[in-house]
Formats: sequence, structure tokens, C-alpha cells
Amino acid sequence: MQERKRTILIGVAGGSSSGKTSVCEQIMKQISEVESQQNRVDVISMSSFYRELTSEEQLKAKEGLFDFDHPDAFDFDQLHQTLSDVRSGKTVSVPLYNKAANQQDPAKQKDLALVDVLLVEGILLFYCSKVRDLLDVKLFVDCDSDTRLARRVRTDLNQGRDLETVLQSYTRFVKPAFEEFCQPTKKYADLILPRGADNSVAVDIMALHVRDCVQGAGASGQPGGLGGGGQPGRRQRSLQRHLSESTNKLQAARPH
Repeated sequence: MQERKRTILIGVAGGSSSGKTSVCEQIMKQISEVESQQNRVDVISMSSFYRELTSEEQLKAKEGLFDFDHPDAFDFDQLHQTLSDVRSGKTVSVPLYNKAANQQDPAKQKDLALVDVLLVEGILLFYCSKVRDLLDVKLFVDCDSDTRLARRVRTDLNQGRDLETVLQSYTRFVKPAFEEFCQPTKKYADLILPRGADNSVAVDIMALHVRDCVQGAGASGQPGGLGGGGQPGRRQRSLQRHLSESTNKLQAARPH
């Protein structure tokens, strides 16, 4: 009896409103659309792993005075345990985060059972080494600060927040946390995606690479070309091959 393939974990990090969710949706769509494969693909957000706030912190959060972009706001132990369980093939329930209440909603959960590929997105996904080491592929969505701020303002205003509060939160918490904690983790990425989901070439590269990894999973249960049993350097060679192919396509398409 053939052993089940181990779940491939893809981490997508980047600043707030950089386009991480859109990148995940694009990759998930491309992987799921492969007719020759029955790939079970899902995505979870790091926001599901905010730690429980104290009564005092809840009051600060309601006043916009709690820093949700700081590493201390997250429960990295819970995130690590969840990803470890997913990798080992266990069925896991991930609570969804209620932003209005600033807490996890126990009544709303996502069940992850026997997925082939799990995308995980979050601003500080690469910050904790034990979480980072579980990820088979690490992507960093690189987006300029003006675009991220514009998206953040638009999203928060649509959720009923006033402009002054949004800008104060950005300058006091979001921007400093990005510069101190998020931006430095870009060095851990296997692939950096400038412009996020708008960079269709980079998204195509990633989708091709992941499809190769799923196809290459053998009886050992290890994804082909990834860590945890794959041949050393094979992942990078696969990425380089797809980068080369896509670069050639781009150059051929450009007017001369």
C-alpha cells in the first residue's frame, strides 16, 4: 500500500496589504485547475493565530492602541503545532479570527483534512525559526509602501474605521513593525514576488514549481524536490528552471 504524500506547506509573507491573500488565491486556483491531478489545496491566515488578549489589552484594541503587527501579538506555538499536525496528516481545525471582536471565533472554524498543498499567509510568517523551518517553499510578496498604505486605508474605511484612526495606527504600529520585524525576514524567502498578484509571471513560476513537487512525491511520502527527504538542491534547480523558462517567454514577448 502506497504511503500518502506529505502535505506541501507554502508560506507567503509580506507587509500588511501587500497582496498576500491575492497571491495565495492565484496559486491555489492554478494548482486546483490541473485536470490530470486531484490536488486538494487550501489556505489559512496567520490572523487565526493571534493570541488571546487580556482584559486590559482588549480595551487598548478597541481604542486602536494595541499593536497587532508585533510578534508578541501572535501565538507561534499554536501555529507551529497546527502546521506540524497538518504535515503529519492529522485532521486539524483552525479557528477563524473575528476582527471586530479582536479574538478567535470558536463558532467558526476551518477543518483541514488530508490536503496535498496548504498555503499559509501572514505578515510575520518567517519571523519564528521553528515555524519557518516547517515551510517547504517560502514566498515574500514585495510591494511598495505607498501601495500598501492606500490598500490599507481603503480596506479599513470600508470596515467602518475613520481615516484619522487608520493613519495613526499605520504610523504608530504598522510601518515600524514592518521595518523592524517583517522586512528583515525577506532574506529567508526562496522567491520574492515584486508587485504581488499583479506579477503574473512570478505567480506562474510558483504554481509550476508546486505542481512539479506534488507530481514528484513518491512512495516515501516526501514531496519531490522539497526539504525533509528530497535531493539537496533540487528545489532550487526547479525554481531556477522555471525562472529561466519564464524569463525567456517574457523576452520573446517584448517588442524589439
